[in-house]
Amino acid sequence: MIKRVKKGIIIEDTWGEKVQKEVKINKPFITLGQMLKEEGIIGTGGQAKWFLQENDVLVNGQLDDRRGKKLYDGDQVEIPAVGSFKITKK
Repeated sequence: MIKRVKKGIIIEDTWGEKVQKEVKINKPFITLGQMLKEEGIIGTGGQAKWFLQENDVLVNGQLDDRRGKKLYDGDQVEIPAVGSFKITKK
């Protein structure tokens, strides 16, 4: 049973634990702005700058607000208001 779902992403399971979603890439990297758009967190790439100014985003445990930040296989992105993501190569 799912406790809470936001934009198709499972945020918490029945025990209140956060579930990590895999973001599969077929290139060497994806930018943080591209990931936000592809995951449906923002509607357009132009919204990335605003979203990153207004929301805490942690990349591998460190706060980051650069929409051009390159994310590679194994990187982890946590957005407390949205969920947790792991970048994986196809």
